[in-house]
Amino acid sequence: MRKPIHKMPKYENIKEMLEKTGEMYGDRPAYKFKTETEGKFKFITHKQFREEINYLGTGLINMNLKGKRIAVISENRYEWGVAYLAVIAGTGVVVPLDKALPDNEIENLIIRSEVEAIFYSKKYDAIMEDIKEKKNTNVKYFISMDLEKKENGIYSQAEIIKQGKQLMLEGNKEFLDSKIDNEAMGTMLFTSGTTAMSKAVMLSNKNICSNLFDIASTIIIDENDTFLSFLPLHHTFECTVGFLYPISKGSCIAFCEGIRHIADNVKEFQITAMISVPILFESMYKKIMKGIEKKGKLETAKKGIKISQFLLKFKIDIRRKIFKEVHENLGGKLRLLVAGGAALDPEAEKGFNELGFTMYQGYGLTETSPVVASEDDKYRRLGSIGKAFPSLDVKIAEPNEEGIGELIVKGPSIMLGYYQNEETTKEAIDADGWFHTGDLAKIDKDGYIFISGRKKFVIVLKNGKNIYPEELEALLNKIEGVKESFVYGKPEEDGDYKICCKIVYDKELAEAIYGTTDEEKIRELIWQEVKKVNKTMPAYKYIREMILTGDELIKTTTQKIKRFEEIKTVLN
Repeated sequence: MRKPIHKMPKYENIKEMLEKTGEMYGDRPAYKFKTETEGKFKFITHKQFREEINYLGTGLINMNLKGKRIAVISENRYEWGVAYLAVIAGTGVVVPLDKALPDNEIENLIIRSEVEAIFYSKKYDAIMEDIKEKKNTNVKYFISMDLEKKENGIYSQAEIIKQGKQLMLEGNKEFLDSKIDNEAMGTMLFTSGTTAMSKAVMLSNKNICSNLFDIASTIIIDENDTFLSFLPLHHTFECTVGFLYPISKGSCIAFCEGIRHIADNVKEFQITAMISVPILFESMYKKIMKGIEKKGKLETAKKGIKISQFLLKFKIDIRRKIFKEVHENLGGKLRLLVAGGAALDPEAEKGFNELGFTMYQGYGLTETSPVVASEDDKYRRLGSIGKAFPSLDVKIAEPNEEGIGELIVKGPSIMLGYYQNEETTKEAIDADGWFHTGDLAKIDKDGYIFISGRKKFVIVLKNGKNIYPEELEALLNKIEGVKESFVYGKPEEDGDYKICCKIVYDKELAEAIYGTTDEEKIRELIWQEVKKVNKTMPAYKYIREMILTGDELIKTTTQKIKRFEEIKTVLN
């Protein structure tokens, strides 16, 4: 089992974490916001943040919501964090909902989770009004994040906070004194997928806090760090690593204004750390390298990398000096990048580290609170997801001749189970307490874990050979002009599969690279590149057909390809 590389306190529950870290970091900024004056920012301290959580929690208990389920849905914003913590740290069970779901699915999840109150932003006014009129849910309180006071039966989050503050001034300590059952469900999270397919994952305070301890004992941040919140907060990766972890360390959080504004926001907010999905970091790295190439500085950069890598052997680090321009273009403070949610291209990881950024790859699932493994300053191996966290045991179930089998995990951050779904829970967690991830992996002799792909997406050929689509996609995505790709097996009459791919190309980039806007010519030129990729692999992995498109693949809100939906589009 991996040992922690940093000494960190353990918290029994999120309430204790907020109390103890509030004492340590009260005067430090917890949130940073733009103002109308360029370059001027508004800050909310950790003390103010925790006070608002306490006021809101007191107000909610006063509304008879103690022990109830309460949903939260909105874009990433300060009020989301206050609502989430006011529920999980003393009121009841918090149910974060995916902000990108269609109205009918939001309604379905509200019914399935049996919530009695819901916090939401004005974007969801229409659907909430519709649900309110239908009276087909358990919701008694519709709470707007944007209203200043109660209107037409819709409650105001700001007003409940004011009421809670008054109650506390009068001596009400119900929220402050509330006891947390560390092993009971504290949050209910729906996995991505359609409402019929999505499972409701039950996590406890103990699950989340054990994961926070593991993260803190391997990846170091402090009160001088500023995180950019980009991934949706309802997702456990962002919620635990990009929200709860910085709050527990006295760090500051700034909200991204949208994918097109990432580079600007990193610069404006003086971001030091960010977590995201690989597709974003890979795109950032490509743009950085293209920029260097455009300026005719590629050869100089390569020499700089060789020199700096040599000096690193003697613990002399000059990377940030050599690549000062790259760092200044990203605000000059960015140091830590953490990728998760899918496999990261080793070239991007290696490249960012060579340029003087610290880049780690991690791995986890909603069911594991979420992080299972990650790299850190001590445990790193390119292409791997690092080693399993200190409190977790991992092993490979039924490995094949290559050592590849299903990754299974055991430890305190494993979910309680799927809500009202005992059969599926038993399939996921065996009698010995091992959680079956559904991911295929191998573990090398030193304990580094290498993910091959999802078990259910493996294409098994008639000759018994396995094709891992993610492995081929990583190679295709390196072709110039390719934005993303999707590899799939097309059923043949003889019962075997033909390996095919769908490639999404960047129209502007392809024109610059291939010197034409004719899609048929671009298709032929990219197909020639695919054939070159084929030559690097055994014949059974060869891609035999290609679809070219300028339209993005169907993805979840965390940018994972919805493979079952994509399969329908390519096979119909």
